[in-house]
Amino acid sequence: MADLKPMDTNSSSDPGSTAKDRPVRVYADGIYDLFHFGHARSLEQAKKSFPNTYLLVGCCSDAITHKYKGKTVMTEDERYESLRHCKWVDEVIPDAPWVMTQEFIDKHNIDYVAHDSLPYADASGAGNDVYEFVKSIGKFKETKRTDGISTSDIIMRIVKDYNQYVMRNLDRGYSRKELGVSYVKEKRLRVNMRLKKLQEKVKEQQEKVGEKIQIVAKTAGMHRNEWVENADRWVVGFLEMFEEGCHKMGTAIRDRIQESLRGQQSRDLLENGKSDDDDDEEYYDDDDYDDDEEYFDEEYYEEEDFDTHKNEKGEKEK
Repeated sequence: MADLKPMDTNSSSDPGSTAKDRPVRVYADGIYDLFHFGHARSLEQAKKSFPNTYLLVGCCSDAITHKYKGKTVMTEDERYESLRHCKWVDEVIPDAPWVMTQEFIDKHNIDYVAHDSLPYADASGAGNDVYEFVKSIGKFKETKRTDGISTSDIIMRIVKDYNQYVMRNLDRGYSRKELGVSYVKEKRLRVNMRLKKLQEKVKEQQEKVGEKIQIVAKTAGMHRNEWVENADRWVVGFLEMFEEGCHKMGTAIRDRIQESLRGQQSRDLLENGKSDDDDDEEYYDDDDYDDDEEYFDEEYYEEEDFDTHKNEKGEKEK
């Protein structure tokens, strides 16, 4: 954050010019709960307002803070001690007033009051801005707020992830009673945390498997670019192998079919040969039968003719 240059004021005298032998006494005040780097940066700006600055920091007590602003996380003693360990602070004024008065300014010999320029609502009802009086007498020194960080933001993060912080402290040895957690809620939180850890382990294993797959793919040279470059060659090679395999398979099938047909023809020829022999034997038997029959007829005819001729001869003799 850039250093702030001295600002023109309505004051008739400039402490930096009239009393060069002493530092300019700049006063900054606040609650400073959960002291963070946003607080430190604002105090740094106040400290660097003049080349020679003595920075006094007032911190409100718990009683007045809880009354006008709300409950704090840190106690007043913890907040005082935090300020004492900030390197920009020269002096800490405990139990600072909520609204600046001329009496307080004179008591601590304050030359300027440093704070951001936004009106800070006066919950006490004394005015619209707690720094209204200081601004009116020309003793106000503006500082810039640090975006993205504030005590309220930090508390909001804790509230948002309340269950996780409860489990965090339970795991570190705090009892559920110390955390204000019921028995049922504690058990439910523990079950949910176990499930979450299991999900994280599963996700971790999936990532490891994915890494191994990538390593295997790299080892095998299966990068996408290599696949695109070699795809045509691989496809042509596969088709040639497939065609050759189909040709060999077709030849083998054809040979088997021809072999089966030749075997069938041989069996048919053998069966037809036996049938022809049987037909020949029957044919010759029929011829022999016919010859015997003709022979028998001839003998019968001769005997009949002989008997007829004998009868005719007998009649003539009579």
